[in-house]
Amino acid sequence: MPDIPAGTTAGVAVYDRVTGRFTELHDAERQFRSASLVKLLLALDVLGEDGPASLPEAERVRLTAMLRSSDDAAASHYWSVRGAGAVVTRTASRLGLTGTVPPPASHPGYWGYTATTAADTVRVYRHILESAPAPVRVFLMDALRTATRCGNDGFDQYFGIPSAFDGPRAVKQGWSGFSSGGCTAPARPADATTSAAPRPAVPAPRPAAAPLPGGAAAPLDLVSEALHTTGTVGAGDRTVVAVLTLHPDGTPYGTAYGRITRLTDSLDVPGAARPAGTRFATWGSGVRVRAGANTSAAHLTTLPAGVEVLVGCQARGGRVTVPPYDNDWWAYLPQYGGWITQVYIASPDDTLPGVPVCS
Repeated sequence: MPDIPAGTTAGVAVYDRVTGRFTELHDAERQFRSASLVKLLLALDVLGEDGPASLPEAERVRLTAMLRSSDDAAASHYWSVRGAGAVVTRTASRLGLTGTVPPPASHPGYWGYTATTAADTVRVYRHILESAPAPVRVFLMDALRTATRCGNDGFDQYFGIPSAFDGPRAVKQGWSGFSSGGCTAPARPADATTSAAPRPAVPAPRPAAAPLPGGAAAPLDLVSEALHTTGTVGAGDRTVVAVLTLHPDGTPYGTAYGRITRLTDSLDVPGAARPAGTRFATWGSGVRVRAGANTSAAHLTTLPAGVEVLVGCQARGGRVTVPPYDNDWWAYLPQYGGWITQVYIASPDDTLPGVPVCS
């Protein structure tokens, strides 16, 4: 049974391709706005039956960026030139998707407002892995297996599947409604600020009705923050995982990041390898992950504000003072391949309980 954090609305489907059965199902037919998951449909529509060989090199590069780094400009290009919502209609028909429909009439140009379900997302991956021509399958899965930590919009897209499981894995993530991510280094010399930047005053769109199979109608939530993690886990793409979530409007990105990762980690996922370590909450924004345990080491990336991190071990390093805190202990984050000062880890002592000293 999925462990769904309080305040989170979730649709979950986990399908084991070896046994041919679902190991997890929760509200799998509930419609969510797809955010960047629609990019899978756009890519399938562009590739068709011929695959990448028939495309100019520039198009292959554009498609790869859309899949690996969730490039929005590429998605907008294909949405425009390939008929907008017609892409969703024809691809859903071809793949037998039952809950995937174009954006509501009130927002026809918003490709991320395409409605989809966890069950349909599993159907998309099964089509790619089991029915699509080999060149299409290889192109798509190679891109998803090499998904970058940072999306092209500066969001850290390693929540959910990439944080809950070690490889092999392939992922396509989706996010919508958040004001800031974690992969763009702040343009200031300090390692962090002590509070998150204020959320810009952007009017939220009104919820709109989206059609469901059989002519029924249900509200498609266009207001709550959406965060989705989908893909395959295990050798041979054994298990397809689809976790679609909504969070109350105004939820910080780091908070939703931690919630969907905890939810994903709770699932029965055959073939999954889970990383060793202990999860801790962090505080502050602009917290830098560094190549070594000191502030002079190279800056690798920046944590989403307030995100939970998996700590593998801890070691003494350069002293960091952020009044009233002062600490020379650093935490090694195996899933980032770097270190953060333990000043920014929410723990009462200088050292972290239950965490070994790095050898």
